[in-house]
Amino acid sequence: MFTTQNDITASTRVVPIYVVRPHVWGEYRESLNDAHKNTAKHYNFEGKANQLLTLFGDKGHIEAVYFGAGKLRDDHEGPIRIGKLTTLLKAGYYKFETLPEDYSAPLSAVGWGMGTYKFEAYLPCVTDFPVLVIDAERSGEVSSIVGAVHLCRDLINMPASDMGPENLEKAALKLANEYEATINVTKGEALLEQNFPMIHAVGRAAHEAPRLVEFEWGDPAHPRLALIGKGITFDTGGVNIKSAAGARIMKKDMGGAAHALALAKMIMANNLPIRLHCLVAIAENAISAGAYRPGDILTSREGLTVEIDNTDAEGRLVMADALTKAAEDEPVLIIDFATLTGAARVALGPTLPPFFSNRTGPVEGILIQSEQQCDPIWHMPLWQPYNAMLSSPIADMKNSGGGFAGAITAGLFLERFVKGRPWMHFDVYGWTPSARGGHPKGGDMFATRALYHWLKAGGLNGDFTA
Repeated sequence: MFTTQNDITASTRVVPIYVVRPHVWGEYRESLNDAHKNTAKHYNFEGKANQLLTLFGDKGHIEAVYFGAGKLRDDHEGPIRIGKLTTLLKAGYYKFETLPEDYSAPLSAVGWGMGTYKFEAYLPCVTDFPVLVIDAERSGEVSSIVGAVHLCRDLINMPASDMGPENLEKAALKLANEYEATINVTKGEALLEQNFPMIHAVGRAAHEAPRLVEFEWGDPAHPRLALIGKGITFDTGGVNIKSAAGARIMKKDMGGAAHALALAKMIMANNLPIRLHCLVAIAENAISAGAYRPGDILTSREGLTVEIDNTDAEGRLVMADALTKAAEDEPVLIIDFATLTGAARVALGPTLPPFFSNRTGPVEGILIQSEQQCDPIWHMPLWQPYNAMLSSPIADMKNSGGGFAGAITAGLFLERFVKGRPWMHFDVYGWTPSARGGHPKGGDMFATRALYHWLKAGGLNGDFTA
């Protein structure tokens, strides 16, 4: 997907790409020869969003590529839309000759890399994507970010037959070992012995045991960050079984774990000054004689009792035990990712994830990075009066708040397990239902690039008091 000028020979043909907006296209058009002007006119190229103009030389080689960015006011995808180019161009070497003033070269390269993805683990051939020539100085970080996106997508796209609890654990351990992190795995009956009862309850009915995978990396003197991911490798809904349509893409219910691992990869690959604690709560929500049931009461690691209102609200249960464990080590900040609620999709759709924070200090900085990195998120409230929806007459709380404000009540449920530590919750869909520039259809990553850049900019050194 990428190379640098140092890695190609002087004879390598590198095609220049001009990314233009409509208001400047006239200047570019006037610089063309008559044949190219006629080609542009024939294809009605005007710099509109996603328009492609390929210009050929006398010997039939591609001489230049023009790509439309559209009008600035309508360009919500920004440089990420350049990923569309990788599906339109033939294999070969390309470089950005010009970009709109508001497009940074590194983010444009990330957009390109996000477009060079296709899940082909079960196909007989491998797509030969075009290669972008980028600056050597930026290649490491850009490649690590794109690599994290691809890792996240691969994990989500892999079917549950090959991405059950055992293989998700292996994926986490492979990443941890790559960066020489310290690893701890608590599995099966050991979950009860070491007081992770809700992770055990959710996963005990499956043929592969539930588990909590943890790894730590970095200098203990650096600010401590806990990343937590929901790793439900397949969600039947439990005894409250899902419909056929609802179950169809539930291989993606471990998408929160994929996001946590992807962000961990970016942090470690770029050696950010962070003491990282990554926790992946893994289980399959299956149905058998051992399955937990509606009406059961579970005791959490925190000691709070939870009445099971709906076994399809299982993700928050495994997350609760992991959150409690993370909070016990007193991190500066806890961030969790989970494909948690359909309510979030109803509220904001599949590609705009909500996030919740029990501190106001970091919100503005994260939203700024979200806009700058073209990685959209939306801040939503932890509306405390809605805690009443989680009340139970026979336990400390229920695991589901009913039909109203489902994303908020899920966040409020999780908040009870962080011991008052600074915490943020991202309710991600983990899936792009319709392909668009830089985002192929299927498993996808959200919010994580923005968080990486916020952390890189010193986010953990901010104000977490309010």
